[in-house]
Amino acid sequence: MSADEASPLTIDDASLRRAVAATLLPGFVGTTLPDWLARRLRGGLGGVCIFGPNITSRAQLRALTDAVYAANPLAVVAIDEEGGDVTRLYYEVGSPYPGNAVLGRLDDIAFTEHVAREVGWELRRAGCNLDFAPDVDINSNPDNPVIGARSFGSSPDLVARHSAAWTRGLQSAGIAASAKHFPGHGDTAQDSHLAMPIVDRSLDQLRERELVPFQAVVAAGARSVMTSHIMLPQLDRTSPATLSGSILRGLLRDELGFDGVIVSDALDMAGASGERGIPEASVGALAAGCDLLCLGTETTDDEVRAIEDAVVTAIATGRVDADAVRAASERVRALAAALADERTSIAVPGGESTPDEPVFDLDRVRSAIEVGPAVDDWVTAAETATIVQIDTAANIAVGIAPWGPFAVPGAFSGHGVHRLTEEVDDTTGIPAGTPVLVVGKAIHRYAFARAAIDRLRAANPVLVVDMGWPSDDRRYADVATFGSSRLMGAALLAELRSRVS
Repeated sequence: MSADEASPLTIDDASLRRAVAATLLPGFVGTTLPDWLARRLRGGLGGVCIFGPNITSRAQLRALTDAVYAANPLAVVAIDEEGGDVTRLYYEVGSPYPGNAVLGRLDDIAFTEHVAREVGWELRRAGCNLDFAPDVDINSNPDNPVIGARSFGSSPDLVARHSAAWTRGLQSAGIAASAKHFPGHGDTAQDSHLAMPIVDRSLDQLRERELVPFQAVVAAGARSVMTSHIMLPQLDRTSPATLSGSILRGLLRDELGFDGVIVSDALDMAGASGERGIPEASVGALAAGCDLLCLGTETTDDEVRAIEDAVVTAIATGRVDADAVRAASERVRALAAALADERTSIAVPGGESTPDEPVFDLDRVRSAIEVGPAVDDWVTAAETATIVQIDTAANIAVGIAPWGPFAVPGAFSGHGVHRLTEEVDDTTGIPAGTPVLVVGKAIHRYAFARAAIDRLRAANPVLVVDMGWPSDDRRYADVATFGSSRLMGAALLAELRSRVS
């Protein structure tokens, strides 16, 4: 036993504090590295998480990540870039990628791997090294408010195939994948950003469905797995997955054999810290077996200090095992060291300079669009159509990035565009008989949207486009794109124009 291990633990134990710091991954405010964060990185902080508001340009992002590595060459620089509806690199303009549900519908494993590799090269040029992707949840509930088109599909085998391919593609570029949200967020009708979803399934049921993609990504060599803030009462009646040792250590480590880095979903989410606060959630996550704690957005120096103090106190009082924290910090450092090596051993095609954004075959992704018979009655008058854009409450994971055809410059020039939200209805003045194109996401989930569409259909030829995950009955999805990225917006426009011409 070393002297460090043998000595009593105290609040001032420098090596212990350094180990705790290595498990923390805060977000921050601004587009340059704050002084307090640089100081903590020099002191061994695990890394940083980049969010959309931290990015103004690719050159700015690279300067930011370079500053992080200058402060700590073994930092984890994480980002949420799913290559579709959830984007950080293209938060200002909308994503040029197809998104998971589209890839699942195309069901071309080689193409999925290619798309993920392109994401990887972009992240390499940006200076990130850990991507909170792929989303490997099975979207078995069409009313799911947080997963939807972020999922490859509703079939365990299909999701497993594409999750493994996405993992291989991303990691071949020297970017660590973080498959999420363990043990599966697909069968929920609540958003864990805002509440505590409950998945009341037995372990055997999880093995048959939710765990199948996680087994696939573990076999594919995923370097990290992200937890979910959901309750699974048949596995743990008291704690959500992020804070459950029986789920993280028992199921993920022991049964699935995962030996990489376990990352918590953001601890500022209500499902984790709503009733206990972020410091206590951090204590619980480390006690349960998390290695790296994603703290969320806009973290401050004082908040990081409060989290460190809470964890060190929990160790001193026996609530958290010091050796487990040291082991967690070592896993994080080992991952960061391996990724640092790959920054030199895996060359980026065309070099590190920022190229144009990736381009994908529009006809290829367009073939994933589902078009119902209503389009035939609508297209005869489409040239004079009025456009209705349905804006619903922004999913926190997706944020407010431009989406669909509204992210395509000049898409609706010459057409009137009316907004419909829960608070604002700009559609009441549309004259009867005017053809109307309604575009929204997961429209069936919103009573105000259904009511407005029903009213418009009573007086107008209406075509409804759902760019989210549509309901099974398709009453409010004459056209379904299964993704709302800018690319899928362009594909939708191409599809409609091909039918009008």
